[in-house]
Amino acid sequence: MNEIISRNPLSNNNSLIHYFLQDINSNMRIAVIGQSLFGQEVYKELRKDGHTIVGVFTIPDKDGKADPLGEDSYRGTLKEHGLKEAVSPDKQWRNSSGSRLNVLPFCSQFIPMEVIDHPQHGSIIYHPSLLPRHRGASAINWTLIHGDKKGGFTVFWADDGLDTGPILLQRECDVEANDTVSTIYKRFLFPEGVKGTVDAVRLIAEGKAPRITQPTEGATYECIQKKDNSQIDWNQPAEAVHNWIRGNDKVPGAWATVDGQRVTFFGSSLVASGALPKGQPLEIEGASRPGIVTKAGLMLFGNDGKALLVKNLQMAEGKMIPAGQYFSSGSSAAVELTVEERAFAVWQSILTNVAEIQDSTDFFKSGAASMDVVRLVEEVKLRAAGCHLQNEDVYMNTSFQEFIQMCVRKLRGEDGEEELQVDYVEKEVNNMTVRMPHQLFINGEFVDAEGGKTYKTINPTDGTAICEVSLAQVGDVDRAVAAAKEAFEEGEWGRMNPRDRGRLLYRLADLMEQHQEELATIETMDSGAVYTLALKTHVGMSIQTFRYFAGWCDKIHLTLSSMPLSVCGIVIPWNYPLMMLAWKTAACLAAGNTVVLKPAQVTPLTAVKFAELAAMAGIPKGVINILPGSGSVVGQRLSDHPDVRKLGFTGSTEIGKHIMKSCAVSNVKKVSLELGGKSPLIIFSDCDMDKAVRSGMSSVFFNKGENCIAAGRLFVEDTIHDAFVARVLVEMKKMKVGDPMDRSTDHGPQNHRAHLEKLLEFCRTGVKEGASLLRGGQQVDRPGFFFEPTLFTDVQDHMYIAVEESFGPVMIVSSFKGGDVDEVLRRANATEYGLASGVFTRDISKALYVSEKLNAGTVFVNTYNKTDVAAPFGGFKQSGFGKDLGQDALNEYLKTKAVTIEY
Repeated sequence: MNEIISRNPLSNNNSLIHYFLQDINSNMRIAVIGQSLFGQEVYKELRKDGHTIVGVFTIPDKDGKADPLGEDSYRGTLKEHGLKEAVSPDKQWRNSSGSRLNVLPFCSQFIPMEVIDHPQHGSIIYHPSLLPRHRGASAINWTLIHGDKKGGFTVFWADDGLDTGPILLQRECDVEANDTVSTIYKRFLFPEGVKGTVDAVRLIAEGKAPRITQPTEGATYECIQKKDNSQIDWNQPAEAVHNWIRGNDKVPGAWATVDGQRVTFFGSSLVASGALPKGQPLEIEGASRPGIVTKAGLMLFGNDGKALLVKNLQMAEGKMIPAGQYFSSGSSAAVELTVEERAFAVWQSILTNVAEIQDSTDFFKSGAASMDVVRLVEEVKLRAAGCHLQNEDVYMNTSFQEFIQMCVRKLRGEDGEEELQVDYVEKEVNNMTVRMPHQLFINGEFVDAEGGKTYKTINPTDGTAICEVSLAQVGDVDRAVAAAKEAFEEGEWGRMNPRDRGRLLYRLADLMEQHQEELATIETMDSGAVYTLALKTHVGMSIQTFRYFAGWCDKIHLTLSSMPLSVCGIVIPWNYPLMMLAWKTAACLAAGNTVVLKPAQVTPLTAVKFAELAAMAGIPKGVINILPGSGSVVGQRLSDHPDVRKLGFTGSTEIGKHIMKSCAVSNVKKVSLELGGKSPLIIFSDCDMDKAVRSGMSSVFFNKGENCIAAGRLFVEDTIHDAFVARVLVEMKKMKVGDPMDRSTDHGPQNHRAHLEKLLEFCRTGVKEGASLLRGGQQVDRPGFFFEPTLFTDVQDHMYIAVEESFGPVMIVSSFKGGDVDEVLRRANATEYGLASGVFTRDISKALYVSEKLNAGTVFVNTYNKTDVAAPFGGFKQSGFGKDLGQDALNEYLKTKAVTIEY
């Protein structure tokens, strides 16, 4: 970045603009010499730190237009002091600025030593390498070209321009295998570099800045990377070719000769060994074998036979295309525009020097610069809210016709963006073909777990494996969190208009509805839920939840006080795999956060199918990440990760306590916990018996009893106890236990073998303690994890089954004396749990009194299991804290600040 150009911009040279300020009192008097957004951010942060910026020296952008640093310094500083124009660059710099320190945050010009040495504290420079390695202007490029595992930046005391001055401050980061110049710059070199430069100034102001002489050992100096010397040498391994391409991405770009013309490659990634994809061969001059043009991009090969993939190509005339469209790039039909669609073509207001915009008009050849790209993107977003435009889209569609067609395709959902690559497992089941992804979903892509780790997910109906699923490792969690953080801080999600965010969530809900039968079938296979229930509740309520929270997107963030948290970790259970995902993720996304979600290890398939639908809906990369894996690895890492700012968990109280401790120790991250329950249901003698029996059955046996709010204990008034039990036994005999795909089945298999064995032990304990087992308690004699619906009576308060949650189809019935309302309330509340509860009575006064006294987050009156997406859901005591659903759920994913302003 410290490129040396042999000219002096501080003499009579109109290529440099000098913004001059009057002296004011502050911490340190600083002149900023540099350019670009990096220089702009350093300038802003130095001012926030209390320093006086007495001079800003920059160069114009293309065709004399303002550079971001110059533009911002004029708006933010010159105007404050009543200066209407910049001081002419032929003024004597040393006399006009009076700086005590020169800060060069991003400087591509030669600065004479009389300027470097003039201030009291001299000059400091930001350099994007760990000096003394990679001295010179192309330091980031060479870090990648050499395949360095560590990168970083140095702030050093300026010398004679050779990057050899003493070191003041250094910070390093890991370089990942598929990092590019852009990713390492955005992830570390830009944000941490700005902080580091400001920290260096702070050290100088405090008199604590070191001057560490650069060692000669390990010092390197490579040439500036230019187009002429960035041609690819194919006589080397694939990893070296990959490093060369990513090291030259995006400037100057690594190139090779294809079909007689120079083609430049961008967006390289290494490809794991395996079967070659289908595609068309492409001869490349000098390569050991032809490349393969696939849907995912252009696959290239090193001399070791290993492969890499590039995403984009730039043709000789400057046009950039997706690599997968090499053979079809010239054949796309023109899009016919409506009057409304042409209305958001705002080029004319930007290219004021062009008399009339034609289809062939080129944005950049007509004088547009980088600041114009930003303006164009923002204006299009304002005029066409559904067009989710990126700066890169402008660079890849430089003519007016290409640009406008691309925008319209985005609006119509036909944008031809890179096709999501999905390795499906297909099953013929439930009279349909279901297509199931089975890999991790990180940063908008399905990928294998680190080390290729997998495990089998089991169909509880017959105990056979459905498929192999990728098993996430700690490194996968770190990559997913990094992707989510970048999507929040740098991606369009964090800058998106809330209404646009809502539209995406509505679109996602629509896609879930279009695929509801497939989702319900996958849910049934993976969790054992009866298909009819999976369709109506597991999937149906998930769709309702996303629609509900989509409507909230533009009704929050109306003030400075409500802000998203950033990256949120979500860990969900196995009883309602998709619905639990929806309950937490929809609110999280509506609030503007990004998500890393761990589904239960035994039920991952609807979560990864959901990831596919999210990508289809246009949710930006990195916003949603899905990591099947174990709680001890994935859940623990999410709890410990310093960049996760909130963790939402549904599961057991024991695990919830552990998570809460880890979250506190790691970074005091915000936590919401929906934990165990032993929900009491009180049935008074004045109830509607038919409704009480029907709802009582549902309160226990709904979803095979694998229901967090299931009535863990029924208190039935003694005068109707025997009649109630007799009616329940009659209804239990009618229940059909069997294949959950069968529409007549009432009760499918329990979720997994370990849970089945826990239920068997639970019932054995009840019998041993003296409770009366009237029905069930045994495994059904058939393949799979089927358990008989069970009924216990004569259950005393001290018994294990009266205190602990079965989380299965086990009805626990105790009687209470008629008329003793306060006594039954005492017994009902004598539990460490407080998730849900219920009461059946025709006496409205009694219903209100009991509802008030029951110590639970949800109380059902003359019904049960009637949750609603607009009603907050969550428990008390050891059932956890925090809310899912309703407006209250949004507060779990927002932070509140107070802003006091005095004029």
